[in-house]
Amino acid sequence: MKIRKYAAIDIGSNAVRLLVSNVIEKKNKTFFLKNALVRVPIRLGQDSFTQGEISSKNIKRMIKSMKAFSMLMKVHGVKDYLAYATSALRDAKNGNVVIEKVFKKSGIEIEIIDGTKEAEIISNTNVFESIDLEKTFLYVDVGGGSTEFSILKGGKRTDSISFKIGTVRLLNGGVDATTWNQVEQWVKENTAPYSKIYLLGTGGNINKLHKMANIKDHRPITYLTLSAIYNQLKLLTYEERIVDLGLNPDRSDVIIPATELFIKTLRWSGAKVIYVPKVGLSDGMIRELYKNKKA
Repeated sequence: MKIRKYAAIDIGSNAVRLLVSNVIEKKNKTFFLKNALVRVPIRLGQDSFTQGEISSKNIKRMIKSMKAFSMLMKVHGVKDYLAYATSALRDAKNGNVVIEKVFKKSGIEIEIIDGTKEAEIISNTNVFESIDLEKTFLYVDVGGGSTEFSILKGGKRTDSISFKIGTVRLLNGGVDATTWNQVEQWVKENTAPYSKIYLLGTGGNINKLHKMANIKDHRPITYLTLSAIYNQLKLLTYEERIVDLGLNPDRSDVIIPATELFIKTLRWSGAKVIYVPKVGLSDGMIRELYKNKKA
């Protein structure tokens, strides 16, 4: 049996995450087991989507976070890592300047990836380990700056696309009617050929909504349950959602637009339920890193 530790650093629009995973090879089988997850609530999208660039304050926070991540990887004995930045740094005018400063100060090398690659990595996660391969899924990953959609049929991705419609953008009025119409049209056109389709949702918000619904891990959340939770959330203030529901301050505001987006996608696709496998970009990055190392 061989055990290696790999890490993935996901630099999103609402938070920065470090995932450390054990990759175990035994009898021609490979297992990916999460070992540690650290999340730092740096809302880069707040800068990028309103000012067009990352502020000096958040650049300093990024550098401190990457230094901490570097030390944590050394402590864990991580053999290799990937660090990908998505929508916020992708759109920021000073995105390349930021990653140069971070590398100079922390030694962490960051790659800014486009929406297509992001969608591909997300849909290559281990979602199929907990779902029925006979079903056709619309895979929806809602982030702070963008949302990735993929059609998964028979365990394979047939179509993928990324739209600039994320929770932080929505909070800051950065999504116009044209973008909404494009998303609706894509969902309807790409789900129309299937008589029955199911949603597969990933991201911090749908994970939290699934937990709030008190549903067992592999059972889906229904449209009716999601709508009921949404109505409950809307009745509470930002502060009440933190105190009464125990939501983190950086989750208490974005969870509303995320829920709205999932509800609309359910309506457009005709799906009745959302399966929540609790995986995301960082899980796909670990698998990509392992695949590259094997090659």
